[in-house]
Amino acid sequence: MTTSYFNLQPDFLEDEIIKLIPLEEKHFEELFEVASDPLIWEQHPAKERSNREGFKTFFEAGINSKGAFLILDKQTSEIIGTTRYYDYKPENSSIAIGYTFLARKFWGGPYNKSCKKLLIDYAFQYVNSIIFHVGAENFRSQKAVLKLGAEKINTMVVSNNGVNLPHFEYELKK
Repeated sequence: MTTSYFNLQPDFLEDEIIKLIPLEEKHFEELFEVASDPLIWEQHPAKERSNREGFKTFFEAGINSKGAFLILDKQTSEIIGTTRYYDYKPENSSIAIGYTFLARKFWGGPYNKSCKKLLIDYAFQYVNSIIFHVGAENFRSQKAVLKLGAEKINTMVVSNNGVNLPHFEYELKK
């Protein structure tokens, strides 16, 4: 195991498809424009993220996490969505990746896989295990996580604004 410092928000991670940069307050309006599509949240347990108040809570949690990124199309600099690291547990050599959403026009292409690969490759320099928490009804995300090679290890309940929501926990080992 590597003992060097795990910076949860490096200045950027990029490949030929996307670029991840630290999420900042100034990104709110443009990112909300993307997030306001209710179909993005259709299978997600927190459907209120398509409205301004629900998204503001989500966005502020991302800013406060100090592990959130804005996802940009590398060729056009168009905002695709956001993602973040969370729940870093050095004692378990694990980190979670999640809170990811993409604009619908970027679904089904190389964007989500590219985003996750950048985050995974960077994280595996510091940890041996990556965790994903996916809503029990979020079949799209479940399929995407399985495609990455993660295995379902647990069923759990996550509380979101006082509402208990069933989730599955997946793990990807180094």
